[in-house]
Amino acid sequence: MLSLAALLVVILLSCVTRLNVGFLAIALAWLLSLATGISSSIVLSGFPSSLFLTLVGVTLLFTQAEVNGTLEQLAHWITRLARGNAASIVILFFLLSAFLSTLGAGALPTAALAAPLAMGAASRAGISPFLMAVMVGNGANAGNLSPLSPIGVIVDEQLIHLNLADAGWQLYRNHLLAHVLISVVVLLALGGLRVFRQPVTMPKEERSETRWTHWLTLAVIALLMTGVIFFKLPVGLAAFAAATVLTVARAAPEEAVVAKMSWGVMVMVCGMSMLIAIVERTGGLDLFTAAIARFSTPQTVTAVVAFVSGIVSAYSSTSGVVLPAFLPMAGKLVTQLGGGDVTSILSSICLGSHLVDVSPLSTIGAICIASAGTEVDRRVLFRQLMIWGLSMSFVGAIASFLFFGVLFQ
Repeated sequence: MLSLAALLVVILLSCVTRLNVGFLAIALAWLLSLATGISSSIVLSGFPSSLFLTLVGVTLLFTQAEVNGTLEQLAHWITRLARGNAASIVILFFLLSAFLSTLGAGALPTAALAAPLAMGAASRAGISPFLMAVMVGNGANAGNLSPLSPIGVIVDEQLIHLNLADAGWQLYRNHLLAHVLISVVVLLALGGLRVFRQPVTMPKEERSETRWTHWLTLAVIALLMTGVIFFKLPVGLAAFAAATVLTVARAAPEEAVVAKMSWGVMVMVCGMSMLIAIVERTGGLDLFTAAIARFSTPQTVTAVVAFVSGIVSAYSSTSGVVLPAFLPMAGKLVTQLGGGDVTSILSSICLGSHLVDVSPLSTIGAICIASAGTEVDRRVLFRQLMIWGLSMSFVGAIASFLFFGVLFQ
């Protein structure tokens, strides 16, 4: 009960404050060990060293690609394809966001790169800024479970603990297809057939210079993807090797890269993992799982976990709080309910927590609002994205029940 209370306090504070709860989680893990007689060495053993090294390696490599302009150059190349009609522009920006995120950039860097281009294109082409923001956000989230992205690394670490190490690509596929289907519905609902018939004349984009560092960075990333996908190389260690090549070649300024890396998120993820390890050891996670199971059946559990994770994620960090806290429950839920599919529950947690991330309370939604054209009423766009984000907790529940209980199981 005490450990579960500590976990709930951390989740609550992550929703209502800007505190990095990773530091708090580490402190509470130690205090719980004192209260329950657990050795401090066990607390330290809960630090996910493999996860931390993998996160650092992947983040280092793709921060290099961001700092030296490779990802921005790639975005410009794809932007030049966005010609013809409004639908082609919206669809290409969705695909661009999904591609960059899958490549390993992750949702937040992808949104930071794609949103200014997309929202500017929407203004020039007369496309709804709300439609473009949702499509860019959904695209960035669609590829976010790639084993090469930081979120994918977090999910894959949980899969190893659940003896599902080979299910990473299946979760990525489930997540991607669900976002594609939802985005198709969004495009038809917000734009309808009119957006497919709407011709636009786009002004010429400024020609940006492609440097040797861009080609080298893309070649290194391509080799990393090949090694991970076809030769089963450990993504974290392989990313360190790839980043070292770029560092030695001076393809990216080392100090700027290290300063730009998201260390706070890594501390949050690892701190939560340490607290979850203690909560699980003391039986608190079983109580948390039992509370979820009380409102679920093997048929409805996908909807329930998607809704709860969506509600928490709307006010908290998906990568730093929701996924470390909720993913370990998947196997226990199947046991307590006497049925269900672990992969479907994991997919539901990921989908429910990601769909709400286009709200203005999230970084993705905030970037889209900030990137909107001067003619856009940002208060209206803020309200639209707020309604969208909060409603996605219900949509995520329904979608998870249909997709992972019926279609993709």
